[in-house]
Amino acid sequence: MTDTNSSAPVAFAALERLVQRAEQLMQRIEAVLPQPLQAPADWSAAIAWRYRKRANGCGVLEPVRHVGAMRLDDLQNIDAQKEKIVANTAHFVAGRTANNVLLTGARGTGKSSLIRACLHAFADQGLRLIEVDKADLTDLPDIVEVVAARPEKFIIYCDDLSFEEGEPGYKAMKSILDGSVAAATPNVLVYATSNRRHLLPEYMSDNLQTQKGQDGEIHPGEVVEEKISLSERFGLWVSFYPFSQQEYLRVVVQWLTSLGLSAEQVAAAEPHALVWALERGSRSGRVAQQFARDYAARCAQGTAASNASARIADVEGLSDGATL
Repeated sequence: MTDTNSSAPVAFAALERLVQRAEQLMQRIEAVLPQPLQAPADWSAAIAWRYRKRANGCGVLEPVRHVGAMRLDDLQNIDAQKEKIVANTAHFVAGRTANNVLLTGARGTGKSSLIRACLHAFADQGLRLIEVDKADLTDLPDIVEVVAARPEKFIIYCDDLSFEEGEPGYKAMKSILDGSVAAATPNVLVYATSNRRHLLPEYMSDNLQTQKGQDGEIHPGEVVEEKISLSERFGLWVSFYPFSQQEYLRVVVQWLTSLGLSAEQVAAAEPHALVWALERGSRSGRVAQQFARDYAARCAQGTAASNASARIADVEGLSDGATL
């Protein structure tokens, strides 16, 4: 006869072990499966956030602890562009209607710096920034959903934005800007910078898509329409242009002065700044800042070397006096 009283505890223990193993297996599976984007535990930890994808495909908003310092007054030769961006941002943080912004034009002329300066200028009024890489634009709807109920105003920032044919982020960006069934979230705007006005490469063959009707009307081809459809969804276009030589030198003077160089050192730097720009093949605010950093460091090195030589001379003079 089978002792049912003794076999029941054994069967129960075996079942319990099976359940535990099943739970452990489920935990491991859940750990590798993509999870919905979670809001940060503490929104006050930073004024800027960066969206990143983990190895398991899960997205996360990481706080940017040290945002590059930039003031609106530091940006020179872009007064017209600055006025448009500042006014649009001020309307946005005040709860009034505002536009998504596309900043295009010459490299190094202050597009990204202007957005960063606006963040610092309006951070105390509730402005926040979320940087999203082009490769992660397909997750924009999830990001917007997480911040939709927040009281702050969020700029979704996409730097150096451009697309090649067939990239998935292109369609996602179009839907977020204008074209999705869902209504636009009033506390989110998109600010993007690009060196391409229409964000996609344009080819000579695109012009072959046009057809001339019998009445002489020109009908743009569908390829051209597709390529300009994304940029047209940005309500505000702001263009940046290469600096003239005098504009470039003014920015050089500003940076060198801010780095503590004397008026004599700043005046002596002008020919060196022109050579630096010639070697770079560009005159821009970025090139001016790079030159100023290098020149200031060399001036500091020269001052240190002069001070060291003077100290050596003093020591040698003391030694000669002691010998006598």
